[in-house]
Amino acid sequence: MLFDLLNNDGGLEELSGLDSAFLYLETPNAPMHIGSLAVLEGSLAFQEFKDLLLSHIHMVKTMRQKLVEVPLSLDRPYWVEDPDFNIDYHLHHTRLPEPGGWKQLRRLTSRIFSQHLDRNRPLWEMVFVEGLDSIPQVPPGSVAVISKIHHAAIDGMSGVDIMGLLFDLTENTRQYPVPEKKDTPPVPDEMELMVRSAVNFAKRPLKLPKILMETAKATLRTGALSRATRTELPTLPFTAPHTPFNDPISADRIWNTALLSLDRIKKLKRIMDCTVNDVILAICAGAIRRYLEEKDALPNKPVVAMVPVSTRGNTDQSGGNQVSSMFLQMGTDIADPIERLLKIQKNARRGKAYQGAIDAKTLIEYSEFVPFGIAGQAARLYSRAQLSKRHNPVFNCVITNVPGPQIPLYLAGKRLLALMGSAPILDGMGLMIPVFSYNGIVSISPTSAPNLMPDLDKFTRYIWESANELESAILTKEAAKPIEKQKEPKVKVADLFAYYQNYVAENPDIKLKGSDIYQFDVLGDKPQHWVFDLKNKPISLSQGESEDAVCKIQMSEPHILSMLSGKMDATTAFMQGKLKIKGDINAAIQFGQVLATLPPPPFLKELNDESPADAEEKVEAQAEVKPAQKAAKEQPKLCKGVTKAGKPCKNKARDESQYCRLHDK
Repeated sequence: MLFDLLNNDGGLEELSGLDSAFLYLETPNAPMHIGSLAVLEGSLAFQEFKDLLLSHIHMVKTMRQKLVEVPLSLDRPYWVEDPDFNIDYHLHHTRLPEPGGWKQLRRLTSRIFSQHLDRNRPLWEMVFVEGLDSIPQVPPGSVAVISKIHHAAIDGMSGVDIMGLLFDLTENTRQYPVPEKKDTPPVPDEMELMVRSAVNFAKRPLKLPKILMETAKATLRTGALSRATRTELPTLPFTAPHTPFNDPISADRIWNTALLSLDRIKKLKRIMDCTVNDVILAICAGAIRRYLEEKDALPNKPVVAMVPVSTRGNTDQSGGNQVSSMFLQMGTDIADPIERLLKIQKNARRGKAYQGAIDAKTLIEYSEFVPFGIAGQAARLYSRAQLSKRHNPVFNCVITNVPGPQIPLYLAGKRLLALMGSAPILDGMGLMIPVFSYNGIVSISPTSAPNLMPDLDKFTRYIWESANELESAILTKEAAKPIEKQKEPKVKVADLFAYYQNYVAENPDIKLKGSDIYQFDVLGDKPQHWVFDLKNKPISLSQGESEDAVCKIQMSEPHILSMLSGKMDATTAFMQGKLKIKGDINAAIQFGQVLATLPPPPFLKELNDESPADAEEKVEAQAEVKPAQKAAKEQPKLCKGVTKAGKPCKNKARDESQYCRLHDK
């Protein structure tokens, strides 16, 4: 029997230490689920939505798995497929009271977010809401879906993956294959769970030497980075000042959202040469500063935000949580919005540099050694004794930014108008600000408890006003600068298509995967249209438009050059809204394969490393790939020269006599 248990998982998946943490942090006042509110355009029948959900649900195993806990909580729980799964326990139906406005929807959403999920069933729930009749810019009769899923099951990035399975890129609903009927393995008994836990206890210490070795390496890297870049160490836990939202929380939740234009935020980030996340953090910091200042509770020290950092690889499709964190001083002690943004940018770069040096995954692995039962008891004792009042906050708030697709999504043929998020709060950390971007709209959705922030609506209004204040300051500063003449790119799209035109003319018998007529539209001040005719023989490429084109691909000139020179892939461009498709999306994918077949023009290599669109083409996540190397690279190299007195050159000293002749003016 023991041998069979060790060689057969029986459909069991053990939770990681980090996933388990979200279970033992849960208390009666602190449900640990991630929530969302999706607003759909137009009416949709509840039964149609239920049928669609049933046809998709087998594609997301998390939605059919429930927890089984080890007796006496001696070890971490396991996920197992629920043999008694019934969607009626998870999907509910309601209607907003009249007049069916935002106020009624927000109250309903807050109430649902306050309620715990049943641990005896798969840890998710959806509420289908009808009667959205008087919400600005939402057609009367539209519907909404309020969702909850436990944080032990997903993080923000895997939540986006689940969203990708439920929503479609067009109005046509994808049809998934019907799953094969198979017997669900029985839920393991207590004896089997105890045996597995005993094996885990035996294996776990074997991991410790490797983790300690990685920690030692990280410590050396951190010290070397500090000396090489001469930067301060990152903000440490328990150094944050106390604020009104750092007290014990009540069981109820209060929630709201502010919707901002992503294009306006991107314009500010281009002017300030920072990231979208820097601008969003600065907007939140401005709102926090004003809110605390009005309550005469603004601390002299800057408020500290915990900013989650995904450790998920680009190809990682697993669920669960793969995140670490960065503590960021928010510059709330600075009144000027631009100076505050610059301070946040500096702090974020420093935090990312040390995040890369320390290796977040190594830190996460330490959670594997936390005893599950003891940790759960400790969390409940901490809450009952209100110990959060007796020490400095670990941090003041959480701001988590999850980038979503920048194209319209559809559910059962209904366009998704907006998607807004929610996440857990805890004793001593009563302000959570999830940020989500979708189709050109950024939702900033503060979540708190009414005993700490009863006027959360006012704080939400301050988010809008903080965004306007920052935008006004940056645009005023930009208007005062002399106008610089834009550099003409060395390579133009017209040259690119002319090259393909000649190549196709010289190779009329070339075999390409496509067999239709496709149109490529170059957007901009001087739009161009190119038609690829692969349907008629000989195949041809000509400038103009065609009514027979099965699809039209639309991009701006800088984005086309970035994509075809390898700086940005087509999938990223499409999801970010930089590549738009009109017509048959499958034909457009086929046309992309045609372009990939054609040999790249040799003159693409002449593109500048810093072309006019480079700043836009950098995906925000790429700034976190190798922050330590980037930070070190930005520092001036030490000079090896000597002064007239024969002493080492101090090329950063103010006294010019201490410079060597290499720095003579």
